[in-house]
Amino acid sequence: MKRRLSIVLAALLLVAVVVVIVIDQRGEGEPDARVVRGVIGSEKLAFFHDKRVIDVFAKHGLRVEVDPAGSRQIATSVDLGRYEFVFPSSSPAAQRIQRDRKITAGYTPFSSPMAVATFEPIVALLTANGVIRNGQLDVAKYLELAKAGTRWDQLPGNTAFPARKNLLITTTDPRESNSASMYLAIVSFVANGNTVVSTEEASTKLLPQLTKLFLDQGYTQNSTEGPFEDYLAAGMGKTPLALIYESQFLDRQIRGDGAIRPDMRMLYLAPTVFSKHTLVPLSDNGDKVGQLLTTDPELTRLAATFGFRPTDSRVLGQVLTEKGVAAPPELVDIIEPPSYETLERMLDTIGRQYR
Repeated sequence: MKRRLSIVLAALLLVAVVVVIVIDQRGEGEPDARVVRGVIGSEKLAFFHDKRVIDVFAKHGLRVEVDPAGSRQIATSVDLGRYEFVFPSSSPAAQRIQRDRKITAGYTPFSSPMAVATFEPIVALLTANGVIRNGQLDVAKYLELAKAGTRWDQLPGNTAFPARKNLLITTTDPRESNSASMYLAIVSFVANGNTVVSTEEASTKLLPQLTKLFLDQGYTQNSTEGPFEDYLAAGMGKTPLALIYESQFLDRQIRGDGAIRPDMRMLYLAPTVFSKHTLVPLSDNGDKVGQLLTTDPELTRLAATFGFRPTDSRVLGQVLTEKGVAAPPELVDIIEPPSYETLERMLDTIGRQYR
């Protein structure tokens, strides 16, 4: 009898363990968890898929499910009826959604300035030619060279990178990518006499020069991950200057996976623009996601581990110090992008030149 009882108890224990495992794997251990669906900029996908992030939301009774899309798509063509929040990578796109849906609420839990990924020999070369000053890329000087169609091999004293191609920053496709629109915001500001473009007359005057910055690159990819991965894998020959989000470079440094080699450098543009990741809630549950991302200290720290700058900039500094990565500088030469309508008008005009 004792032996039979032991066998029965062991069997029951095994069944209980299996049930617990199955429940845990299915996510049914949180019976009150509410599924909240959102559409987000693709550069935040890894953050939302991180188990630590999932666990924090679960503690608050939420299971957040996300679909990626371009910020321009989110504002114009995505069916938002399927979602409870939208989380584009730029404030102009978020403002368009808020205006169209008559929503005043919005959250900006973190942001990332635009930057340029490059290499030490390129830094030395451009510094000698006055394009880099005080460790930052002077956009006005860069535009002078680009407007003149200057090739790398035409730069005086260039023995480090005598390539027979135009000196241009590699960007993404302006028809699809938020980073390309942020680049357009920067170059249009400088080309417009250091003034935000606000009229159709001003944009029409500038567009031939601005369009050339994109078309002369040739093929452009639809996500910032593309040129950044080319930069990491193919090196200086293919991508001497790549427009990126600061968060991309910092993320790889924080990981410490060896992707950022000793000769790789990140430059800030002067001026630059912050890509403000702005969440617009479409329901009460979506609003709770925005609140948590903005106020929960665990989520704030996790955002910093992906290289984003939370509202409290000290958090990113703490994470970087712990990982032995130099803290980024406090940027002061920062501009705001044009209104959504002005930016879209310029992007649409440039996009038509691709057809």
